[in-house]
Amino acid sequence: MPMTSKDMEKFILADGWILKSQVGSHRQYIHPTKKGKVTTPLHSKDLKKATELSILRQAGPK
Repeated sequence: MPMTSKDMEKFILADGWILKSQVGSHRQYIHPTKKGKVTTPLHSKDLKKATELSILRQAGPK
């Protein structure tokens, strides 16, 4: 089942990511121990599968 932006945000926050900034319809998160940042779109539609996988790859173990 495709995830919505709201579902993805819940997943990201539950994993310990912290909202750093928002520009337009995109939010950027940083993590206290993991490197890099995660960018997620902010809209009500389902995320495309490729977008969902890209976000999960960014947020994954590093």
